[in-house]
Amino acid sequence: MNGLLVVAMLAVLLGAIALAANRWAKEQSRPPSPDPMRMSAVQRSLLALRHLPDPFDALRRRRRRRIRSTAFPDAWRGVLRTSVPFYAKLPAHLQRELEGHVQVLLAEKTFEGCGGLTLTDDIRITIAGHAALLLVGSTEPRYYPGLRSVLVYPSSYFAPVEETEEGIVTERQEARLGESWRRGVVVLAWDAARAGAHDPRDGDNVIVHEFAHQLDTEDGVADGVPYLDAPSDYIAWARALAPEYERLRAEPHGSVLDSYGATNPAEFFAVATEAFFEKPHQLRAHNAALYSELSRFYQLDPASLQPDATGDAAHPD
Repeated sequence: MNGLLVVAMLAVLLGAIALAANRWAKEQSRPPSPDPMRMSAVQRSLLALRHLPDPFDALRRRRRRRIRSTAFPDAWRGVLRTSVPFYAKLPAHLQRELEGHVQVLLAEKTFEGCGGLTLTDDIRITIAGHAALLLVGSTEPRYYPGLRSVLVYPSSYFAPVEETEEGIVTERQEARLGESWRRGVVVLAWDAARAGAHDPRDGDNVIVHEFAHQLDTEDGVADGVPYLDAPSDYIAWARALAPEYERLRAEPHGSVLDSYGATNPAEFFAVATEAFFEKPHQLRAHNAALYSELSRFYQLDPASLQPDATGDAAHPD
């Protein structure tokens, strides 16, 4: 019995070390990898440890396979058809993938009603369905690993905002429709979320917007750059997104993208993601490089999945 306990403790220790090594290695992948000859002994050790298998990953995969293998309720599928219009445009195999992602998100994340809102399956499935859209093309979905809770208010809510001017800090209340915290929380106003969900062509979807922020901040930084597969991908990402961001800043009201995207790179990525799913033909026609890079990241081509509305590709909003 003692031997088994020691083995279990060693497995947990190795798992923790491997997780730390993987996290460190991912941080190192954003710039080019350092010269191994100039790395410290600790860095070289961590680089070697990144190749250790993560014992917890196998458990997560097994649990998720079990969740995804359960029958998807017909009532939930009806909510997806009504409240996640993009679902109906997906081929059958991707519809099944999205349903599985919804099941995992509902099992792993906590949904809480705030401000007197009573949560229903319609609310939970609508939110999880749009969050799953951002994962449906991925062969290795990560399911927003930093996210723990989704807080849902009935309508716009107030959040404290601190402002500093000439060394004086003041606090005020600001009305909001949604926000994403790096500390593992997404907050949504249900009336705005429902309105955006039911109009799939207006380019305004607060659920997609806030979950795009979760992808962006998975590395702990809100900079408009999510985790990418390889260091070279960051160069391609910058070449495609940086010029479009600067163009939006210069002409915020003459673009397919909402002018809010000119606020900073993080908001640009979230706004671009909304347009990618809701105005794909317009985005592809007017921002081809941006559309192509987002298509590669999300592993989807929304423009090929839905017909072009008359004039969409020719006249940006």
